[in-house]
Amino acid sequence: MKRFIAFAIMAVVLNPTVQATNMMGLPISPRLKTTSLLLDKKGLKSAAETAVLHLRGGSQRVFHFGKEGTDGDKGMKALLGGKGSNLAEMSRIGLSVPPGFTITTETCQEYNGLGKQLPKGLMEDVMDGVKRIERQMDMKFGDETSPLLVSVRSGAAVSMPGMMDTVLNLGLNDKVVEGLAKRASKRFAYDSYRRLLDMFGDVVLGINHNLFEEQLEELKEAKGVSTDNELSEDDLKELIGKYKQVYVTCGKEFPEDPKKQLELAIRAVFDSWDSERAKAYRDINQIHGLLGTAVTVQSMVFGNLGATSGTGVLFSRNPSNGENKLYGEYLINAQGEDVVAGIRTPSPISTLEREMPVAYKSLLDNVDKLERHYMDMQDIEFTIQDQKLFMLQCRNGKRTGPAAVKIAVDMFKEGLISKDQAIMMVESGHLDQLLHPQFEDQNKYKARVIGKGLPASPGAAVGQVVFSPEDAEAFKAQGGAAILVRADTTPEDVGGMHASEGILTQRGGMTSHAAVVARGWGKTCVCGCLEMRVDDKKKTFTLGGKTFKEGDWISLNGNTGEVIEGKEPLSPPTISGDLSTFMSWVDERRKLKVFTNADTPEDAAEARRNGAEGIGLVRTEHMFFASDDRLKAVRQMIMAE
Repeated sequence: MKRFIAFAIMAVVLNPTVQATNMMGLPISPRLKTTSLLLDKKGLKSAAETAVLHLRGGSQRVFHFGKEGTDGDKGMKALLGGKGSNLAEMSRIGLSVPPGFTITTETCQEYNGLGKQLPKGLMEDVMDGVKRIERQMDMKFGDETSPLLVSVRSGAAVSMPGMMDTVLNLGLNDKVVEGLAKRASKRFAYDSYRRLLDMFGDVVLGINHNLFEEQLEELKEAKGVSTDNELSEDDLKELIGKYKQVYVTCGKEFPEDPKKQLELAIRAVFDSWDSERAKAYRDINQIHGLLGTAVTVQSMVFGNLGATSGTGVLFSRNPSNGENKLYGEYLINAQGEDVVAGIRTPSPISTLEREMPVAYKSLLDNVDKLERHYMDMQDIEFTIQDQKLFMLQCRNGKRTGPAAVKIAVDMFKEGLISKDQAIMMVESGHLDQLLHPQFEDQNKYKARVIGKGLPASPGAAVGQVVFSPEDAEAFKAQGGAAILVRADTTPEDVGGMHASEGILTQRGGMTSHAAVVARGWGKTCVCGCLEMRVDDKKKTFTLGGKTFKEGDWISLNGNTGEVIEGKEPLSPPTISGDLSTFMSWVDERRKLKVFTNADTPEDAAEARRNGAEGIGLVRTEHMFFASDDRLKAVRQMIMAE
């Protein structure tokens, strides 16, 4: 009943996506098959403005950003993708952004239309962009004495975290790595090279990532260390040889020519638009009408240079509960993929102030500037190279329902946005999350708590243990409730994650793939449960001295990170606090009255308490079904002569 009221109100007042989706076919221009109205509810006022923004590109395929000038801006998401448009915007407002360029989404569409062939002249434009980066960085791509390395990243107009591909450290080969070792350090150079071999093999050549991971784990075990950072420069050089042998075993060849590496990486990112995981994510989230992914090529900055470098991901406000406090994590001596992949469990962002006070202050200043500029909570990726901060990405952060309402209400009270803007920040799906049940009494289950991880996405989840995304989907199809238990999740798991009531992982932090995707969907998630041991082959996990098999019931508290043995009773939610304030603003603006069905007296009373203005339909048959005496009386009446 509560969901009905919330959806009815939000459908009238808060859901411009419906209108925008219907506008996908507007004949604005042959080049425009999508509109940024769907992508930027605040930034664009009309489809005509969107057309102007797109047509600014003309036939231009590559848009630059950096000290030599910036072509794009935040209003060009449909053309440059979220990543490319926001990098351009950050560069425009003076933040420290490594230079680069973005290949447009239209080029991706052209690539697909040509049967997966790069358009004529594209690589010439790309290499012109590389020369521009070389001038700004005073380095040369493929040069042995002063080597420039670049990253190649995807970026659709609508955020799809982890669904498409990235390749880092492009430009290294057997000769360049030795030059980099002389310029920086051998350990850093070999670490960067083994990362390239792993990512390039996986993303570009289709070599199973686990084959590289097995070599890494075997080497760590042989050397008696537990983390990558403990491997010496000689160990990493040995690992490079092992990775190359993986290529040979798989019948693949790593290209020594940096230009060829770049071309193949661009192709791979375009191809990732049509990967099974990306298509599944778009279907689940009803993302339609986009041209494809943009590709951003950008100068590398290095968080793996040593103890004075690092990388991290943060949100300007807590995406789980909306608290106005930095929420994020970082790793010292690491690259960005280490954080989001959940391979290592990172440190909370609050401790960065102690580790690198100057960089932390710069980060606070940049976060405040971005939130005020975009007038929304920001999801930010950054790297610190030798104590200097670089901003690598910003976007409006995904958040839970409770966080969405609190952030909207708080930002209005802080004078950052208007009431109308606050209302438009909350989606109907966010309200649905707020109406999910919670545990009846948290004190009652304390004796059955078997472990605790990080409270990555709030709420309560009760279900039966499964160990694969396919099993989770099968449970869902049969009407069951599953808790997906994994050592860590990958983008390929999205179907099973969506089908699950909740997600529990052994590794990963608050900004890992599992956490980000779960929050976006309102799924309860507990990450980084380090005491847990998962055995996928036996389909068991061990925690709290007990072993659980597939089909066993467990419960998750996403607010506290607690893992509970058995089925824990749930209780219905209530509308109060920020939600009550927010809904009063909606009431001031809505045009339609909302009435309720009177299925039962209890339902009708509950609906009235939550804002329904009257009874729209009386369902007498449900009232008859409410008790045996009533049902018998009705049957006697029907059968009477």
